[in-house]
Amino acid sequence: MTIRKATPADSTVLGELASRMWDHDPSELAAEFAVLTASDEAACFLAFDGVTPIGFAQCQLRHDYVEGCETSPVGFLEGIFVVEGYRLTGTGRALLAACEAWAKSVGCTEFASDCELDNTVSLAWHLKNVFTEMGRTIWFAKKL
Repeated sequence: MTIRKATPADSTVLGELASRMWDHDPSELAAEFAVLTASDEAACFLAFDGVTPIGFAQCQLRHDYVEGCETSPVGFLEGIFVVEGYRLTGTGRALLAACEAWAKSVGCTEFASDCELDNTVSLAWHLKNVFTEMGRTIWFAKKL
């Protein structure tokens, strides 16, 4: 397995992988990744088995308040996905390490993430990777 930082040329691959995690059109996601991978405020990393893409991670700088953090900016894991069959092989951990190294390289001293309340698989993964749960939030909205 190899990990490398993604470039705008990788946006289609990122969009395809991300669409397997997020319920969005791969081409729309690819357009977003083309912008993100060209930004100094974000980084995406791809994991490969030979030439086959098997996972990705997206991290960004957060300048707003991040629960449990005391500094700004904070490196933030926006999304991480590993293809089934490659899970529990250290791929996710390696992608996370790449994101953390990037965050350190741009001056961050803290790194954070979030997950949906009902995503117990993600919660377990975060705890296994030494994240500390800082709280739980349910958002509300109504039409006016």
